[in-house]
Amino acid sequence: MSELIPTHGGYRKLKSFQVAQLCYDITVRFCDKYIDRFSRTRDQMVQAARSGVQNIAEGSQASATSKKTELKLTQVARASLEELKLDYEDFLRQRGLPQWERENPLRQALIDRRCQTADEVAAWIVEMVRKGGPSEQARQIHQSSSLSIASTLSTKVYPEFSANAALVLLAVACALLDRQVERLAQDFENEGGFTERLYRVRSKKRRGRT
Repeated sequence: MSELIPTHGGYRKLKSFQVAQLCYDITVRFCDKYIDRFSRTRDQMVQAARSGVQNIAEGSQASATSKKTELKLTQVARASLEELKLDYEDFLRQRGLPQWERENPLRQALIDRRCQTADEVAAWIVEMVRKGGPSEQARQIHQSSSLSIASTLSTKVYPEFSANAALVLLAVACALLDRQVERLAQDFENEGGFTERLYRVRSKKRRGRT
């Protein structure tokens, strides 16, 4: 790359992009399973998840000529994922399902698993539910009669674990984007954008002619 047009793109290597993309894949599955197909919420959740992914990618690509645009689009991605978090929180609240507290060991257990795909997240959820992990719903399930287990798993426990797993991963993505925005803001403040680079390149050429 030239001095004027620096290296840009490479968003697929960004951890923020990878986690946001995982959240998108999880959200598509979640909405297919738990949100009414005719519900406006379904479209809003999928679109918010997609917006998070797309704006990270677009911002990374735009960085070649506009650090300001990269910063703006990264902030849009962050805002989209925050909107998605609220939708998952509403899903739990409206159904009387618990949202995992920060101290819940399931949160760190999922982070430590470092899932790369929606399939891996789904497998982790099944594993935790079968173990009767630290969730009041799960504990009650394993103490209930076998006749009610299938029904309760379907209507309570799996939705609880699925929504909370998504919230955990969204929290990770948002934290990564917060750090990314902070770094981009510092870079822009210290180095400027395309206009400043253009000025430096032209000044350097003029000095070379004298």
